[in-house]
Amino acid sequence: MSDLRLRPRRAVLFSLLALCAGVSAPALAADAYPDKPIRLIVPYPPGGATDVIGRVLAQELTGALGQSVVVENRAGAAGNIGADQVAKAPADGYTLLMGALTSHSINAALYRGRVTYDVEKSFAPVSIVGTVPLVFVVNPSVQAKTLPEFIALAKSKPGFITMASAGNGSPQHLAGEMFKRTAGVDVLHVPYKGSGPAMTDLMGGQVLSMIETVPAAQANIKAGKLRALAVTSPQRVDALPDVPTAAEAGLKDFEVSSMFGIVAPANTPAPVVDRLNGELKKILAKPEVKASLLNQGAIATWTTPADAGARVSAEVARWTKVIDEAGVKGD
Repeated sequence: MSDLRLRPRRAVLFSLLALCAGVSAPALAADAYPDKPIRLIVPYPPGGATDVIGRVLAQELTGALGQSVVVENRAGAAGNIGADQVAKAPADGYTLLMGALTSHSINAALYRGRVTYDVEKSFAPVSIVGTVPLVFVVNPSVQAKTLPEFIALAKSKPGFITMASAGNGSPQHLAGEMFKRTAGVDVLHVPYKGSGPAMTDLMGGQVLSMIETVPAAQANIKAGKLRALAVTSPQRVDALPDVPTAAEAGLKDFEVSSMFGIVAPANTPAPVVDRLNGELKKILAKPEVKASLLNQGAIATWTTPADAGARVSAEVARWTKVIDEAGVKGD
């Protein structure tokens, strides 16, 4: 057969091969990922809940992916330094953020014009991995044994009840501002530099109430040093099974939890995000992982990337509204 007669057939063959190569490229990319170590940036110092959760998941992901997932702490500026580093990293799945997404959502509103990334647009959400519920606590001297009694007391003495927080603009502070508007009460916010000193003064009676994370408060509740009135989660918390939810106590539409999640830089290929998400789904279902997160007071949670993105957007909208209505200013 002459070369002239073969040329059309060769052209068709080469076209088909090229088409097949183009179709299979994303699949091949997903199959090849990862082929080198992955950095998991924790934007806070070692030892905190975000760091501990990140290290548990990094160890599990290392085994699942066959490549080292290394935690790097990049603390500073209320988590903004580490988050900005990930936002500007190559979108290849090899730099991820272990974020305290509620805090990042608050920062988006509290530090408008000063945050150098967009929490909704600069990242490709992978999954929510854990939530930490909050709990209403009061000093035992307070003459209120239930949340309705506490609300009634606050309404009877406007401005008398003091409510501590871990700092101006913290999730605890904004939960308090949200409570004031939801319950229609006037309580006096007293900011501290962290949960530790706030809890110390609460137990000492220098302040009367606080909305604090369950992990920070549960030991003092069980020891009788604080009285728990309600948790802010949709369901009761295993660590405090006798404490009702805010909804059960009559405060409707008051659900607040600190949310943690893993995100990648925006435009990270979908096959890479899906691979990470699929592995996290299996990891977060493991009893030992659930127990490890629960030791930090976090409830293991898995979502699709789309749901994770929707939750972040809802957090930004919620806290922007609270911050604007309350006139809260960043330090």
